[in-house]
Amino acid sequence: MEDLSKYPLQLDGNDVPVVRFMNVTKSYGSLTVLDQLDLDVTEGEMVSVIGPSGSGKTTVLRMLMTLETINSGVIYVDGQPLTHMEKKGVLVPADQKYLRKARAKIGMCFQHFNLFPHMTALQNCMEGPVQVLGMSKKQAQERSEELLSLVGMIEKKDQHPSRLSGGQQQRVAIARALAMRPKVMLFDEVTSALDPEVIGEVTNVIRNLVNEHNLTMLMVTHQMGFARDISDRVCFFFAGKIEEQGKPADLFGNPQRERTRQFLSAVKEAD
Repeated sequence: MEDLSKYPLQLDGNDVPVVRFMNVTKSYGSLTVLDQLDLDVTEGEMVSVIGPSGSGKTTVLRMLMTLETINSGVIYVDGQPLTHMEKKGVLVPADQKYLRKARAKIGMCFQHFNLFPHMTALQNCMEGPVQVLGMSKKQAQERSEELLSLVGMIEKKDQHPSRLSGGQQQRVAIARALAMRPKVMLFDEVTSALDPEVIGEVTNVIRNLVNEHNLTMLMVTHQMGFARDISDRVCFFFAGKIEEQGKPADLFGNPQRERTRQFLSAVKEAD
């Protein structure tokens, strides 16, 4: 059992990151997926995570969504522990009630949309604010319509997912996540399930969010060009660690680590 007394009960100070992974390890049996990971994401920052399959990049998002437990370390969101809670002045693993509350700070867009098929686009966006945040239906509708406008889907608000294209469904999914007013938005390969001709629909929405809204975002992507254009920082993951990170121009233009160079060369050849 890890000694949790070395971790702060909360993060204090003027420069508290929105997300902090502090010495986080995740293993499945003998397989270590994340190896003592330290990662900060600051307010308003867009961080892209790239790397080969099995490098641990999607696990980072699953940890933040509390879809997986961690073996050691602590994750903080908005200065408060996410994976743990305070009990009698020390941190202990969080219970389900605490996790449900903490998870409300995080918005997630999955690869396969995960919209409720029996609800319209508008109803999909309203459900969370009404049921989880306790907003009135009037408030939730106003907020949802504003966000559907933001992603270019207001004219489709009364359509069910089955009547929408993949790109349209993903844009509704982004609006639905934003409707919860998260502190941080997570994007997990949000274009990989889309036809090539509609990928631009979704990437343009994310680009607009980056340029015009001070959202904190963490994105796992295999689209190197998109990551280069949109990110403040790119992290290359390999074997459960950040092998290299930096500004997009530096990491893509002049990678310092041999494993990074190999990966980028392989991706370029595949394209």
